[in-house]
Amino acid sequence: MAQKQQKNVVAIIVMIFLFGMISFITNLASPMGDILKNQFEVKNWIGTLGVFANFIAYAVMGYPAGNLLQKLGYKKTALIAIAVGFAGVGIQTLSGTIHSATAMYVYLLGAFVAGFSMCLLNTVVNPMLNSLGGGGNKGNQLIQVGGSFNSLCGTAVIVLTGILIPEGIKNAQISDVFPLMYAALAIFAFAFVVILLSAIPEKQKEQQQASAAPSQYSALSFRHFVLGAIGIFVYVGVEVGVPNLLQKWLQNPDLGILLQLSDNSPINVEAAAASVAATYWLMMLFGRLVGAALGSKISAKSMLGVASVVGLILTAAAIFAPADVPVQLPVFKNDASGLFGVVRVPVNAALLVLVGLCTSVMWGGIFNLAVEGLGKYTEKASGIFMVLVCGGGILPLLQNAVVDWTGGIGYLTSYWVVVAGLIYLLYYSLIGSKNVNKNIPV
Repeated sequence: MAQKQQKNVVAIIVMIFLFGMISFITNLASPMGDILKNQFEVKNWIGTLGVFANFIAYAVMGYPAGNLLQKLGYKKTALIAIAVGFAGVGIQTLSGTIHSATAMYVYLLGAFVAGFSMCLLNTVVNPMLNSLGGGGNKGNQLIQVGGSFNSLCGTAVIVLTGILIPEGIKNAQISDVFPLMYAALAIFAFAFVVILLSAIPEKQKEQQQASAAPSQYSALSFRHFVLGAIGIFVYVGVEVGVPNLLQKWLQNPDLGILLQLSDNSPINVEAAAASVAATYWLMMLFGRLVGAALGSKISAKSMLGVASVVGLILTAAAIFAPADVPVQLPVFKNDASGLFGVVRVPVNAALLVLVGLCTSVMWGGIFNLAVEGLGKYTEKASGIFMVLVCGGGILPLLQNAVVDWTGGIGYLTSYWVVVAGLIYLLYYSLIGSKNVNKNIPV
């Protein structure tokens, strides 16, 4: 028994490590969109195509990923995912060595390939952590722990990107973020060795055979799962869209939102804007730590419901609040006087940063509610979930289109997309998450 528990601890640590990798690679795509926009002088929505390419890969690979997981198991699927991720980041790095418009297309190809990897890793990590936790509230708690490390890596990559472009976003090049790409390649290489040498518990063969047995039903036969899958589409779009548009708004050189630090010294706008956006991910880290601590005591339904309501209030307040009311936030200055400082930002920005506390617990809650009671259909359900993660590329693209439609100034207006998403998530927590198909044998 003790040996089994020890084996599970190693597996849990490995899965949490992979959770961090997903965030590191995925969040790199957001600031890269600003670099692409300025390097190739394109519109906001075109600059967001890197994020779109990364997430649309989920729509292509999501369902096959579920089949692959069912056929090969957790360990082999994870190893394939890491190898594909190495190739994807390698292609993105190659784009920085090309001195023509072709570089953008090469980068988008790399983002698309990296998206395949993130999809496969998500397909492995979520059901395995839920299973290792024993499902229910404990499973949700373990997913929240993994999500905390995910947020930590997401925070780091946003801050580091801002620090690496001190010459201004208008002059930024893909090659400026080579250090982060090299770090990502090293992470993939290290993770491959760790996974290869780790003992990952798999399902028993009889369980796998039972899951693969023909049935008149599928994961899509469960109403609460279908609505939960839509919830994941909406949630990932909200999670990515909030900081994506926030950073673009703050560092837009034509709007001059970030003018000075509290001591009236000059400001590195890109580093400060990235730092404010990273604070959103830091709020997600705090929220997930709290979620992990309370996950065994508070139901996923209650957690998702409260988070949706508070998120709605904060986002609506950010839309309507006057942008000329400043508050102070700590940031990375990245200048000769030091790394840290306090910057004046509109109160709208501070409210949007706090939305991170709400989105932090949503993924685990939605996943937990959607797969509850699915039994042998869980692996296929995880693959379908991954298809709908493409919302992380589509909803931010829609938000950026709203900005372009308003003449490049309607950043706050674009957050009505977020409001609509949060209303749906509130509906799912209150009504849509109920399992009305308990008669289906699992």
